[in-house]
Amino acid sequence: MGVEIPRVMTQNFPFRVLVVDDELLLRWSIAETLKEHGHTVLEAKNGAGALRELQMSSPPVDAVVLDYQLPDTDNFSLLAQIRRIAPRTPVILMTAFGTREVVEGALELGAYDVMDKPFDMNELEGVVARACQWRNRRGDSSCGR
Repeated sequence: MGVEIPRVMTQNFPFRVLVVDDELLLRWSIAETLKEHGHTVLEAKNGAGALRELQMSSPPVDAVVLDYQLPDTDNFSLLAQIRRIAPRTPVILMTAFGTREVVEGALELGAYDVMDKPFDMNELEGVVARACQWRNRRGDSSCGR
């Protein structure tokens, strides 16, 4: 007997989510939580892997969960690249450095939301679901591209 995890039902459920974090345990935890909610999860441990997944994913991803600090990028540069490649794909930025400047900078570059680490995994799933629903309400049937 386990804990019942509430499911978010939407017309395009489940979603395809790209999780980008260099910390293996956190990336795994996020991926497992999203999978438990029925989502398909792609993973990348760095910026290069994230860009590769975005460009090669078929069908395209519905949302990106992105760590603010990765070893092969300098903070906002990957977010800016993702916005150029997939301008309609919502990006949820995770950070342990949730200063006002970081939050404002991320939102100015087009992030859907910014979540401070640590966070509740089920809260993250709710943000992912709302981000995908937001995109779908805008009529972006092409999923991210």
